[in-house]
Amino acid sequence: MAAPKKGRRQSGQARPGRALALILIAMVALTGGMFLSGHTTPRLGIDLAGGTSITLQAKAEPGKESAINKTNMNTAVGIIDRRVNGLGVSEAEVKTQGDENIIVNIPKGTDEAQAREQVGTTAQLYFRPVVTLTQGVPIPDPSASPSETPKADDKDAKADDKDAKEDEKDGKDEASDPSASPSATQTPQGRAVTDALKADDDPSPSADESDKPKDSESDKSKDSESGKPKDSETPDPETKALQDKFAALDCTKPDERAKAAQGTKPTDTIVACGKNSADQWEKYILGPAEVEGTDVKEADGVLDSERGIWKVTMDFTGKGSKKFAAITSKLSQQQAPQNQFAIVLDNEVVSAPSVNTTLSKTAEITGSFTQESAQNLANILSYGALPLSFEEANVLTISPSLGGEQLKAGLIAGVIGLILVIAYLVFYYRALAIVAIASLALMGGLTYVIMALMGPAVGFALSLPAVCGAIVAIGITADSFIVYFERIRDEVRGGRSIRPAIERAWPAARRTILVSDVVSFLAAVVLFFAAVGTVQGFAFVLGLTTLLDVVVVFGLTKPLTTLLARRKFFYNGHPLSGLDPKRLGVTPPIRGRGRAAAPSAEPKEA
Repeated sequence: MAAPKKGRRQSGQARPGRALALILIAMVALTGGMFLSGHTTPRLGIDLAGGTSITLQAKAEPGKESAINKTNMNTAVGIIDRRVNGLGVSEAEVKTQGDENIIVNIPKGTDEAQAREQVGTTAQLYFRPVVTLTQGVPIPDPSASPSETPKADDKDAKADDKDAKEDEKDGKDEASDPSASPSATQTPQGRAVTDALKADDDPSPSADESDKPKDSESDKSKDSESGKPKDSETPDPETKALQDKFAALDCTKPDERAKAAQGTKPTDTIVACGKNSADQWEKYILGPAEVEGTDVKEADGVLDSERGIWKVTMDFTGKGSKKFAAITSKLSQQQAPQNQFAIVLDNEVVSAPSVNTTLSKTAEITGSFTQESAQNLANILSYGALPLSFEEANVLTISPSLGGEQLKAGLIAGVIGLILVIAYLVFYYRALAIVAIASLALMGGLTYVIMALMGPAVGFALSLPAVCGAIVAIGITADSFIVYFERIRDEVRGGRSIRPAIERAWPAARRTILVSDVVSFLAAVVLFFAAVGTVQGFAFVLGLTTLLDVVVVFGLTKPLTTLLARRKFFYNGHPLSGLDPKRLGVTPPIRGRGRAAAPSAEPKEA
């Protein structure tokens, strides 16, 4: 039989260089992404960084326990999360625990009393009339940069002077004309801010008095034309402050939105922000609240089969129907945007529909709704109407020094365990322990880098149970290469040389490793969804490290073992290689001795 040509790859033998290059590229890319993101350390959980942990328990009135359901709890989580972020907390964690509890973890650096007040109260939902609205960016001051339109020629200038004189001359005639139109400045969004505020001073005028504002505005116009200053030219300090606040507000900045909502009352005229159907920020001046969220009996997002559009329907209580009929009667007689009412949740406008007619017990909101947006708005309206409140079941203040000490103790235990594992591997596998140490190092590096990247990406926080999960990963990785090494040794004990033994041992070892990792991963998934609280952190890290173990075994352990087997030190079975046949109990064949002659079948003669 002809010997195989030198340099020819044996059947079934992998390409270790390619696998090692891929794992190296992946490690460099992840590490580079970590440094580019600026987050070079994992985000610490509240038990390590310190802070306040608040447990809220939902309560419902007798006979209305069905109000505590998954949909309303998730809506509450979103509201509380927005409230906490409004305090300037960017790393707070708000999540449900069980069917009735919400856990709010607020890291250190936050006013605990203010945070407890914000997260422990029921959502505030109001219906407010819109006074004016514009784009959600600061309004430039026209007096700061006056613009003068140059005259085209002297003829036009003279004509303008002539018109001005005629207007001045006709001023007295217009002052005595009862049909003179109001002189309120028009804007793309409606009346000027000052005039809009003054026109809405009376929160609920009757329909019979609808002509009085016109007479008032006419009188002001007469005063202006006769040279007397109008009241709107010298607004009171409170109105002037509101105008300045509205002009300077930038709704694209979360801190300014939160600041604008501080200290507001239902009876106040407020400045608020909201997004339109194009997902763009708009800012509003809103009148005092006319209807409260508790006046809504039920709301639902439904499909209008006749028009083929999604809409939100609302049913009001008896008291709420009267109040809603009064405000819609008033708004239906106004021009845009004063014919709109804003649905305000925690001082943020979630919708601002127009009113075309007087509404009473039931109402519907139509617009460019999708199924999801219609149902979300219905949930907000329903949640504001539910008799659902929260009470503090538990409040814990965690010191960062305590968490730091526990982390330090956990890391020391992990380092001691890692040293003992490496010492045993060196003693038992000799030089073959190089593969084991390299696998453990890669496992640790990948785990650290991915944890650092997942902090800003998905909000992952490293807690003490998560650290325990990372330490358990040492045993998972050690089990994998021990299974492979023992398969190789079994092949050597069977009489095979080193290089064929490495390749023949891989398929059986691979199946065992995959089965073991699948079982560990399934256990982590079940634990993650079945557990609550910080135990989920342990389950998450356990599942993550189990997946990384598969990557390390296929990307480093097997290829590196194949490369080492090509070295003379290993394929000759050096006593320190860890693959010495004599040490493994293999009896070498007896050399220099021929086979024993087979006995002859013929009988010997005497």
